[in-house]
Amino acid sequence: MPADKHPLIHFPSEPVLLPVRSKETDKVEFVSLRKLLETRCKSLFQEFKELWWLSNGHLQTLYCVTGDFSKNDHMWYNRTYLRLSDGGTLGLDFAPVDQSTVPKDAPIVVVQHGLTGGSYEAYVRAILSRACLSQEKGGLGYRAVVINFRGCAGVPITSPLLYSAGNTDDSRCALMYVTQQFPNAPLLGLGFSLGANVLTRYLGEEGIDSKIHSGCVLACPWDLRQNNRGLLSTFFGKHVYSKALGGNLFGVMKRHLSAFIEDETHIVAEAAKATLTLKNPTLDEFDEAFTRIAGGPAPRWPFPNVDAYYGWCSSDIIVPRIRVPFLAINADDDPVVKHVPMDGGGNNFVVMTLTKGGGHLGWFQAGPGYVDRWTTKPVIEWLKLMGQDLIQDPVPKGRRLFTDVDGFLREKGRETLGVKVIDGGGIIDGNKGEVGMRQGL
Repeated sequence: MPADKHPLIHFPSEPVLLPVRSKETDKVEFVSLRKLLETRCKSLFQEFKELWWLSNGHLQTLYCVTGDFSKNDHMWYNRTYLRLSDGGTLGLDFAPVDQSTVPKDAPIVVVQHGLTGGSYEAYVRAILSRACLSQEKGGLGYRAVVINFRGCAGVPITSPLLYSAGNTDDSRCALMYVTQQFPNAPLLGLGFSLGANVLTRYLGEEGIDSKIHSGCVLACPWDLRQNNRGLLSTFFGKHVYSKALGGNLFGVMKRHLSAFIEDETHIVAEAAKATLTLKNPTLDEFDEAFTRIAGGPAPRWPFPNVDAYYGWCSSDIIVPRIRVPFLAINADDDPVVKHVPMDGGGNNFVVMTLTKGGGHLGWFQAGPGYVDRWTTKPVIEWLKLMGQDLIQDPVPKGRRLFTDVDGFLREKGRETLGVKVIDGGGIIDGNKGEVGMRQGL
């Protein structure tokens, strides 16, 4: 008998009731999150049928890195550079390029990319190419913004600070700017791998004050300590995946080394010099040497060791505090993420999905003439449900924004964070990877 390939989906015992517009009467009705997914995100319940030549999690994952995705899902962006009050820089890539073609109140897909990726990643383009396509051409007609982390996708590092799985302050700064520009637009969070962990932590930390109205995460690593131990427990996990992840981060640090060692007495400069002595580091070796020190601001950073860093930055511990509709999708054969908290933290806003197969950020199946991803359709249906069908509260969420005397946009009660637009940016070709970086991670 052929194996049943339907995903395992965990719903809370009492899913939250959400206000939606009835398709039949156009009136407002309150419907459970479960029923909404069963009736408006039907592809989430469909089987994942992997390609015969990508028949396990290792092959699916390796194809993310080695596959040629240059001919499909083309995306161009309009980049805005933001200077943060700590001296750092973010790159916000907006789509479509011509922002005047999208209404100011159109939903915005806010993307957090993977470990060392960016807006060019094929897993990002697969969804945004459809979400940002006009409704006349069969798309959703949404706006999107990819928050490129410090040092990723051509964004310079201009302060002695990297990004990490647990630092959500850069996301807060980016969202300050986005909500100022589009105060009436619902923000729909979409995270991949490390970016999924960042998004989940942001939603849990902010709770009812989240500027993001819904969340969808793919291949979230959840418990960083447990999944790192899983990586190191096998030869392939340690010497292929962990070293590939560690090598990519090592490359980012080396590329921007001058910013980290400008002040030779700074603790980050000392960590950078020590990290340079590593030979082909695994992910945890890099994080022990550098990320636990340079991955976020004081007073939380530095951590005494990598185990403490992983423990604090894990996202599974914060899932119970999420207060917006939240959908998570993982694969049961993901060689990078082996442990998934399928109970959803007992949160009635949270739905957990575990597919049978798919690898890490893979889910490759046969498409219309090319290799497609199973996840694309359910994510698009989720974004349509959250952006078009769900009735959003018109009152802006989060803390009040103001601009200080130096031109930094800040939040009331959180004045240590600030952001302002700087020169640069413009049209970005989102279809080319970054030299020296392995794609798909």
